[in-house]
Amino acid sequence: MSSISKVEKESIRKKTAMPMLALGIGSILMLFAGLTSAIIVRQGEGNWLKFDMPRAFFLSTAVILISSLTMIRAVNAVKNNDSKKAVMLLGATFLFGISFACTQVSGWYALNSQNVYFTGRTANAAGSFFFMLTWLHLMHMVGGLICLIASGINAARNKYTPENYLGLKLTAVYWHFLGILWLYLFWFLSYMN
Repeated sequence: MSSISKVEKESIRKKTAMPMLALGIGSILMLFAGLTSAIIVRQGEGNWLKFDMPRAFFLSTAVILISSLTMIRAVNAVKNNDSKKAVMLLGATFLFGISFACTQVSGWYALNSQNVYFTGRTANAAGSFFFMLTWLHLMHMVGGLICLIASGINAARNKYTPENYLGLKLTAVYWHFLGILWLYLFWFLSYMN
């Protein structure tokens, strides 16, 4: 039995990493497409609660957009062989991600103050779907935060070079996907309400 050389393993990893990420992103898109379709169908049945979108969700939209900018700059720093700057920008992106999570939770509390709940006797499908979509997005964001930590550690250890930064590139693609997904959800939830 022949073993695969380290160079061959790296080549295979480079060829398969982005398609595997695309497959994962496609699965996430299918999940959210199914749920947003379910909202359209359920809203058509009537008894759909209308409520004001809390300001926290507007703030979280701005935060996630800014985090994409810091991620772009982090990738550019690696391309310019500036690991120290990349680590700083990845840290900033991580902090913006945490801020996004905090604004989401704040928005959920604001919804509760409007008597919009996920479950319970007074819950309505509109609120339940709103909470479910935003919670699911936030859980995917947690995955992105973990990727940011790993990328930050690798950048601090100078594992990325201008020629080889696949891990950071994958993290950046996923992070930007989360931002685009949130923009879609924000628009959809605003429109459906």
